Order: sequence, then C-alpha cells, then structure tokens
Amino acid sequence: MIIDVPAESGYGRDNLPYGVFSPPGGDPRVGVRLADVVVDLAAALDDPLFAVPSLNPLMARGKRCWEQVRERIVELVSGEVPDAAVHPLEQVRLHLPFEVADYVDFYASEHHASNLGRLFRPDAAPLMPNWKHLPVGYHGRAGTVIPSGTPIPRPNGQRKAPDEAAPSFGPSRRLDIEAELGFVVGAGSEPGVPVPVEDFAEHVFGAVLVNDWSARDLQAWEYVPLGPFLGKSFATSISPWVVPLLALGGARVPTPVQDPTPLPYLRESEPWGLDVEFSVRWNGEEVSRPPYREMYWSPAQMLAHLTVNGATCRTGDLFASGTVSGPEPDQRGAFIELTWGGAEPVVVGGRPRTFLEDGDEITLTASAPAASGGRIAFGELTNRVLPAR
Repeated sequence: MIIDVPAESGYGRDNLPYGVFSPPGGDPRVGVRLADVVVDLAAALDDPLFAVPSLNPLMARGKRCWEQVRERIVELVSGEVPDAAVHPLEQVRLHLPFEVADYVDFYASEHHASNLGRLFRPDAAPLMPNWKHLPVGYHGRAGTVIPSGTPIPRPNGQRKAPDEAAPSFGPSRRLDIEAELGFVVGAGSEPGVPVPVEDFAEHVFGAVLVNDWSARDLQAWEYVPLGPFLGKSFATSISPWVVPLLALGGARVPTPVQDPTPLPYLRESEPWGLDVEFSVRWNGEEVSRPPYREMYWSPAQMLAHLTVNGATCRTGDLFASGTVSGPEPDQRGAFIELTWGGAEPVVVGGRPRTFLEDGDEITLTASAPAASGGRIAFGELTNRVLPAR
C-alpha cells in the first residue's frame, strides 16, 4: 500500500511520531503515525522490538539505534507498506506510549513565573532571587501520569480561602490546567555523572504534550514551605504520540537572552530553544496560543540541572517544561494567569469562566516547523473533568 500524505498533514515523513496502539482484536504494540493511519512496526519491519506495549525497549537502546530505526521507517513509508501493517487511526486504541520511570516538572517560563509572582506577591519582585540562576523544578508523581482521553476526577483536599478562618476539606474549587511540553528520556545516565548540556540529544528520545493539572486552592494552602504536593499529584496527562527529537531539527531556535549569564554547567554553545506553537481549547473554543519559543530555560539546561548533583536519569523519565506562556494576555498557558486569578474571566460558551467546572473538556494541540517546510504536529491531548469521588 502506498500511503498518501496530504500536504497540510502534520504527520508527514518529517514527523513519524511513535505511539503504542492496539489494532482491532490485537495486543498493544509500537507504531508510527503517518497521515491518518498507524503503521504497525512489528509487522512492517518483522522486528520483535516493536511487538511490545511500550517504547521503553527501543528508547533504552540509545541514539545510534534511534537513528537507524528512523532510517528504516523513512525508507519503509517512502515505498509500499504491507497492507496488514496499516491501520486507520479511527480503528485503533491508543495507550500510554511509554512506562514512566520518574517525573519532574520545571518552571521555565519567565512570563508565567513573573505573572504568578505579581499575583501572589504584589508588593515584591515578581521573580524569586534564584529564578534566573537555575531552572526551578519539583519532583512529581510518576504513577499518576495518564494518557489523553482519561477522565480527570476533581481532586479532594484541604483548602483555605483568604477570608476563611480555618481550612476545610472537600473538592477543589479552583481546578486549573498547565499547558506544557514534556521530554522523554531514552538513554539513562550513571549515578554521580552529570549530563552536560551538549549531551542532551544523546539521552532524550522525544517530546510530548503535557497538561499538568493543578488544584490551585489545595496548592496555595499546602505549598509553603516545601512546594507542590497534593495540588499537583492527582493527575498529569500526556499526548499519545512521542515526536522524536530527531524530527525537531527545523524547530530549533535560540532561547531568550539569559541575563545574568548562567553558571558554566548551564551554558549552551548551541541553544535548544524550540519554536513550538500551542493551542488551548476549552470546551472546543480556543482561549490561548502559548509560544514555547519564549521559554527562558531550554530542555538541555533542565536536564543538566536535574543531574548536576549526581542524580541519574533513566529510560522512561519524563521532565516537563512548566507552563508555557508568552508576553501577551492571550498567550497564557494556565487559567490562573489567563483570568488573572479569577478577577478577569474569559467568555466560554457565551458566559464568563475562571476555573474548571465538572464536565469541562480541555484539549491541547501544538505544532512546530518541519525541516523541509510545513508543520510537525504533536497530536491531541484531551481530558474531561469529572465530579469529585
């Protein structure tokens, strides 16, 4: 079968994102998306490496293997693909594409961090003193990283509004999203051996969309002095397709000017900024277009900082950028920013909205320039909010 790829498709031969899917009546296995079909790599390449329900075995083999596999796939889809290996997208079930080992979330947008600083500390400097010296982050909960399509029950916890004398327990009243880009580690590192910025592409396999769901009222009450905990740990969702880092060469751009100059271990000779354009849809209506190119810290700097103390990275580790936000009000990637803490509602479905209600559906999409022109799509990340249990 010759697979036709429309010119406007974000899933052409420049992309070829990996995912894990089940064909009708079959077991989960690894495939790539081309246009609106999924190619079963185990069947097409006659290779048991892909007849497994996870990308981890492939990712663990390292960059040289990733390059060789990509060459094989490009050659395959440039000609005739066996009919039995081609499945229409609407007929397959998509799964979590990799087994998550560890999860770290950063806070890499100066616009987002400054906006939250102005909201939470109006009489102080927007950024904390350390922010421009290191990529700030926290360790999340790998076990609650979930795939697109998974419902999000509203979390319960302690919350205390400023006008309340004591905390109460119950469902979050300020449920929020964070539109982020996540990076998936393929090749791990040795204990005690930091990963330098120049080795980023030796370790990171690809990128996914991330929604870091956030209960702002739970977070506000608990986060001092140790940071995010129950306000974040209930759910982090990711898109079903992992865009290979090898596909993102055409999207590389410099990061914004970093002043003061970072310490030597964070300095990049070839910056890993990425020109990725997000879209956030709330019940089908676009409310924001966050630009990833505005992110102050690059993913290479994030990984270097994550490992500089000797901590390892492992196959399946996921680290996310933190909320992607730009300088304009319609480029903010979290509703706490977009509605300025609820003081400036946005109109969705003909009525003013601030934070999420039960039944709301959030969809994140994103695209980046392809090396040979056109765009590379990152897939669609959609989840619906359910009532608290």
